[in-house]
Parts: sequence; structure tokens; C-alpha cells
Amino acid sequence: TAYEIDKNLREELSRKLGNYQDHLALKINLCPDDFIESAVNAIQFHAGSCFTHAILNPPYRKINSHSQHRLLLRRIGIETVNLYSAFVALTILSMEVGGQIIAIIPRSFCNGPYYRSFREMMLRHTAIRHIHLFNTRNQVFKEDGVLQENIIIFLERGQAQGDVIVSTSSDNNFIDYKTCVYPFHQIVSRDDPERFIHIPAPIKSAGETVKLFPIFGCSLADIGVEVSTGPVVDFRVKAHLRAMPETGTVPLIYPTHFEQPSIKWPKLGIKKPNALMLHPETEKWLYPSGFYTIVRRFSSKEEPRRVVATILKPDEFDTNLIGFENHLNVFHHARSGLSEEMAHGLSLFLNSTAVDHSFRRFNGHTQVNATDLRSIKYPSREILMTLGKWAKDQTILTQTQIDQKLASLTL
Repeated sequence: TAYEIDKNLREELSRKLGNYQDHLALKINLCPDDFIESAVNAIQFHAGSCFTHAILNPPYRKINSHSQHRLLLRRIGIETVNLYSAFVALTILSMEVGGQIIAIIPRSFCNGPYYRSFREMMLRHTAIRHIHLFNTRNQVFKEDGVLQENIIIFLERGQAQGDVIVSTSSDNNFIDYKTCVYPFHQIVSRDDPERFIHIPAPIKSAGETVKLFPIFGCSLADIGVEVSTGPVVDFRVKAHLRAMPETGTVPLIYPTHFEQPSIKWPKLGIKKPNALMLHPETEKWLYPSGFYTIVRRFSSKEEPRRVVATILKPDEFDTNLIGFENHLNVFHHARSGLSEEMAHGLSLFLNSTAVDHSFRRFNGHTQVNATDLRSIKYPSREILMTLGKWAKDQTILTQTQIDQKLASLTL
């Protein structure tokens, strides 16, 4: 059985499948139906799982929360935000026990709150056998302009989970194919309530870096720190934005103010405002002045690290309040500043190659959400304070210095 709604592709698919019909005695059922509607009806009314093997390359498109597809999926308990994950979920529920699924899909489902329900469903009903990661964004489907990081995943319905094969290649020529076997707890951490799926890169440098992490087992709660998305959404307070600071304003910090190792504010010649009027409509979004570690929510594809952190220092501003725009993540203590040492220690840790490699295991895009930062395991408070005491006395830190200092505390 094959599903294809595109008439031209369906004709080509019919010819391709016809080439095998005589040799393999196949009975071909080529369906022009909407797969979601057809599968939901089959699952809901026939209550039977009939397929033993499935190969799919599903469409990638967001599902509107009030669309017909979303309502159909809810009828059988599937909550997901994209067509590709909906197709995989429906395929899982359509398989016999022991049925095998191979899907080529974006890896965006591996992390983030929007795909948590899908991850839980997939891990509950299937065992992950093999994950293949394409290392480049723009080579696998370059003719279609697809810039997602893509994986091929092999699942088995209703089977016990064992070790997972992880392989990589730059593109679909597989010339530089590499493979490694990992215990499942390195793919999905036992104590992770979000059920993030980590995809280790089976290359020497990443493997060596990840070895630093066994002693890092603290959550943010363990070290008395929180992380939140910057609360100021500029278009909602448009009337209160100011290009430059003036009487009655407070600093408004954007990613464009990042200038390592700290913040440059105000900044001339930028498209974003530098200040926000202090007003009853804006005051509730502001933080008290203090030391904060801040991380950009979006990194460019060209940057060597996904996580880019810097420090905001209170002596750089002459106000008691500060605004953080929505494209930032803010590390704080109960909506107040951190100690100077903790702010520096967190910034150094987050800017390390070790964190970058760890982060890439579950995050396949350039967005860095607060949920992702909460999922990272951190050094103890004592180690972070030690890092911070050293880092705050340095002028400019190179990547090598950061990595060597972090490594020295893990030996």
C-alpha cells in the first residue's frame, strides 16, 4: 500500500512499483487519499494494526491548531504540531507488533516542548534501532531548498529497547559514512522528564568532549539558578520603545548588543531600539539591575557554537531596572541578578566546546530555547563559582582557554 496525493508523483510511483510486480508477485494498492484522514479512520474504526513494514518521507508543514488534520489526530489521542510527526505517529499505530518503520524526517522533534507528546508516544510504542544523521543542512535536499538537519530513523513496534546504532554522513552519497553503537541511556536520559533524544556524533573530537560530562550532573534547580525567555516583546510595547536612552527610560537589551565578553549599550546605527519607557504597561516586564548571564535564542548558521553566552554587568548602566527582549534567554535567581562569580562561571561553561557538542546531540537547528538550557547538566555550584572567580579576572578568553580551564576541573 502506498499513499500519494500528487497526481504526477502518483503516476511515476505506479510505474516504479510496476517494475517489481511481476518479479515479486506484489499486490499494489496505490491510494490517492489523504493519509491522515485514511489512517485515523482505519485506526479508530477497524482497531487493527495491519502493516509489517513502512518506509516514509513525509511532508514538512506546521499543523494549525484548529485545522481539520489537528481535529482528526486528536480523535485518536495524537497531539503534534507538524505533518511529518503526525505521519510517523499514525504509521506507528498502524503497525503490527514487530513491524519495522524507516522514516527520513527533520530532527526538530528531538527536543523542545511542542514535540514532547510525540516523543513520549514514539518511545512508548517503539524501540529505536538506528539513527542516521546527515551532518550538512543544505546537501541532502538541496534541489528543494530544505535547510533542516535531517535524520533517517529505524523503529520497531512493541519491541524491547536495546543499544542504538548511530551513523553519520555529510550527504546522501554516504562517502564518509561513520557508525557507532550507544547504550540507550546516552540517547534518552533516564531522568529527563522532557524525553529529549540525543544523537551523538560518532567522531573522535565529540566523543572526547562528551567524556567531560559524567561529573556534571546538576540541574539548574540544584545550583539555585533559573533561566527564562526575555519577557519584553517589542511589538506589544511599540509605543514605549525609544531609539536612544532619554529621561524616564530603561535599557532594553537585544541580541545585537552582544559584544564579547560583555554587552555594548547603547549602540548607534542599529535598527533596534536601545531603550524602553518606564511605564505601568512595561514595568512588570523588567528585571532589577544586577549580574545576569544571557544567551541568544537564535544563532547564525555560520557561528562555530550554537550556545552563545555573555554577561550583563550592573555597573554598565545607571538605572535600577533593565529590559530583556524576547530573543534572549536570561539566567537569574528569582527574577534578580546572580553573584558576579556565578554569572561569569555560567557564561564560561555555556561557551565551552563541551556544551556545544552536548547541545548538538539533541538540537538540530539554530534556535536555543529556555527548555533546552534547562535540560543541560551543569557543574556543581562550587565548580561554577571557581570558574567564575578565575574568569572575571581575565580580559578576553579564547576558546582554547575556556576549554582547558573547564577540563582542568574535571580531572
